[in-house]
Amino acid sequence: MVETFDHIVVGGGTAGCVAAARLVEDGGARVLVLEAGHSHRHPFIDMPPGVFKLLKGGSKFFKTHVSTPQPQLAGRTTEIPQGNVLGGGSSVNGQAYVRARPSDYDEWHEMLRGNNDALSWAWEDILPHYIRMEANQQFNDEFHGTEGRLPVSYPGYIDDCARWFVQSLQARGEPYNPDFNGATQRGAGYFQFIHNKGQRYSAAYAFLDPVKDNPKLTLRLQAEVQRLVIENDRAVGVVYKDKDGEKEVRADGEIILTAGAYMTPKIMMLSGLGPADHLREHGIDVVQDMPGVGQNLKDHPDASVVARANGKHGYYGQDKGLRMLLNGIEFKTFGRGRITTTGLEAACFVNPTDPDAEPSHEAYMIPVLYLDDDDLARVGDGYGMSIQVVLLKPKSVGDVRLRSADPSDMPLVNPNFLGDPEDMEAMKTGLRYFRDVMLEKPLGDRVKEIVAPANYDDDADFTAHIKRVVKTNFHPVGTTKMGADGDPMAVLDARMKVRGMEGLRVADCSIMPEITAGNTMAPAMLFGDRCADVVMGKL
Repeated sequence: MVETFDHIVVGGGTAGCVAAARLVEDGGARVLVLEAGHSHRHPFIDMPPGVFKLLKGGSKFFKTHVSTPQPQLAGRTTEIPQGNVLGGGSSVNGQAYVRARPSDYDEWHEMLRGNNDALSWAWEDILPHYIRMEANQQFNDEFHGTEGRLPVSYPGYIDDCARWFVQSLQARGEPYNPDFNGATQRGAGYFQFIHNKGQRYSAAYAFLDPVKDNPKLTLRLQAEVQRLVIENDRAVGVVYKDKDGEKEVRADGEIILTAGAYMTPKIMMLSGLGPADHLREHGIDVVQDMPGVGQNLKDHPDASVVARANGKHGYYGQDKGLRMLLNGIEFKTFGRGRITTTGLEAACFVNPTDPDAEPSHEAYMIPVLYLDDDDLARVGDGYGMSIQVVLLKPKSVGDVRLRSADPSDMPLVNPNFLGDPEDMEAMKTGLRYFRDVMLEKPLGDRVKEIVAPANYDDDADFTAHIKRVVKTNFHPVGTTKMGADGDPMAVLDARMKVRGMEGLRVADCSIMPEITAGNTMAPAMLFGDRCADVVMGKL
């Protein structure tokens, strides 16, 4: 006998945890959550810096995509880790809480005006979702909430390098900004994180754990969705695979895809929803020709300015030997110290070419030599600091395609980093600006030498450095985008419903029509919350 639920949430990531919890708790619905990954309960996941240990060493909590060769990067491929765990990215990423700027949502609102049944995406209609979810530990004003499930706070420890970075930016004329989610995004300051009393607090902890004992919630881990079951243009069920083999489950109501910008389009294409020629190429019956599925992939590319320190500054060696032991004792005994931070405390949003315009670059201080193994071997390990420079509004567009019709195969991911020449020029502008910041006092007083990019005046050196190090900032979006009725590439309408289908919505970052200016974890929670409201008839 096939099990039937009110709703099925495919993917227990950041958005999926929020959507499922709301549907169970506020909607009284019987909800099945299918998550391909593992439990979020692990000591390294709970400690702010612990996930970097997992990421560096390889872990079951990540699924690593390898990009297609990138011709604009001399044929280089890049690794793109994604969460393979309940809570998704919120369980294993840096947990910086950045909502993006109001103009991002207002832009979407204008792009979606052509919908017959348009749902407003204007900032004034988005902000209440964020306020409702938030339990901010510092702010209580028109931008923030204090009674929600999600604890948001400054890090428990701030390294001197982070403080010097913020002060050096102020020396260059950037204002101090205490709240990147407040009245303005511009300026230098400190990230807020989803931490609770010094520990990481993912969407799984914040939203799903409070309803884990509710009999209306069914959670299945290590359950890999193979395809959707579609009958008469309606999604009625899901086929998934676990250790016991393939199983089919059905939904009387909605199926909500929250598997992320890579896996959500893969599941749709395996189900016959996608570009017809591409599906036929893999022998998949075309249920509906949807050319936009897997297209419009955007991500924030990043590259680094790296300097060797002239003293014992930063976090070098703090994760080894006696210092690691002492840090652990301090954390366990007093709940304080270096283990209460991810190491990414300080950040800024700036526009190097027009300070009065909206920021074009995000950057953050990493108090270590942040290089891959080959470059680190070239310059030598030791005390140092890096400024990670992120391009906020890249013009380059990539795509996600099927590798084969086998659900166990990873999709083909083409991020197309810096594929548009304007992105390369913008990245060089950013690196030159932050190379100057690295030498500005007081940070510059602690710099022995800049090791990458080494030569300020050599354009070829900047270009070669960027091509060698540019990578994902872990913010893939847009591959099942919302759009107006007349947009042939729009996979979804403004209510997150898959066009031409009943009973099927998408509520992860793949829905973005255009990438936001900032980290994407908070918007993912927004999408889960908003989709639940739509399904429950509250919007």
